[in-house]
Amino acid sequence: MSKPMTLNVRVTGPLSDFVAANVGDSGAYENVSEYVRDLIRRDMVEREAENFARLRAELQQAFSHADESFVRTDVDAFLKKVRPKSAG
Repeated sequence: MSKPMTLNVRVTGPLSDFVAANVGDSGAYENVSEYVRDLIRRDMVEREAENFARLRAELQQAFSHADESFVRTDVDAFLKKVRPKSAG
C-alpha cells in the first residue's frame, strides 16, 4: 500500500462557493477532505467503467466475426508477430 499523500489545493470564487455548499452543516460531507476523497473515488469508478466499456466494445467487435475468419496460433507465434524486431 502506498504512503498517505497530503494535497494542498487553493480554490476561489465559484469553486470555493461550490465546495462550501457541499461541506459542513449545509452539505453532504463533514469536511473538504471527505469531499475530495469521494470525488477521487468517483473518478476512479468512472475511468474503470470507461476502460471496461472500451474492452467490451473491442470484444463484441471481435466476436461478431464468423468463426471461420479466426486463425489458430500459439503464444510464441503471436508474440513473435506483435513484438518489435530487435535492431541489428
